[in-house]
Amino acid sequence: MTHPIITDLKTRYTTKKYDATKRVSADNLAVICQAMRLSPSSINSQPWKFIIIESDQAKQRMHDTFANKFQFNQPHIKTASHIILFAYNPKYSRADYATVIDADIASGRTPADNREQAFGAYAFVDLNTDASGNNAAWTKAQTYIALGNTMHTVARLGIDSTPMEGVDSELISELFANELDGYICEVALAIGYHETQTDYNVKLPKSRLSQEQIIQII
Repeated sequence: MTHPIITDLKTRYTTKKYDATKRVSADNLAVICQAMRLSPSSINSQPWKFIIIESDQAKQRMHDTFANKFQFNQPHIKTASHIILFAYNPKYSRADYATVIDADIASGRTPADNREQAFGAYAFVDLNTDASGNNAAWTKAQTYIALGNTMHTVARLGIDSTPMEGVDSELISELFANELDGYICEVALAIGYHETQTDYNVKLPKSRLSQEQIIQII
């Protein structure tokens, strides 16, 4: 099959070594930021924050979060162009959803006199919230939608990436406390350009189960 989307997905792979001399351009980074902002989420909840690590100082902080575990991902922090932290709100509230509704009203999506009626969708949050107000499983799931959208976006731009669940959430929460402000990061994305001589994964063939094994059209 020949199609630009299929080409994107066949071409992208998990980069193992980055070229530290190459950087994502400001124009491409702006596209990535908009793609993340436009990612879909259940009831348009947008229960996330995206922290983009660009400066040497911020990279050093992120580098330090690998002090205890997942050191195999540590080299990416200083060699990739940017690291994006995908963080979710573990206690998404009615007040958080009010911010979304007010944005809908400002954009003209929701009439101002329908503001209270718009809270009807919040019932779905209630279904996923325990007695202590925790709905982290639900908000984390939304964040992975944004991760997938971002990975395809960078592939379309010809930028390499490495999704990393191998991160220390506790140390990230400690060293990026001001930026996260109570949100939790359990996955990050390195983006940049692979090192041509040492990135073994770029030369390996794409391998997936067959369509017949995983897809049924009924």
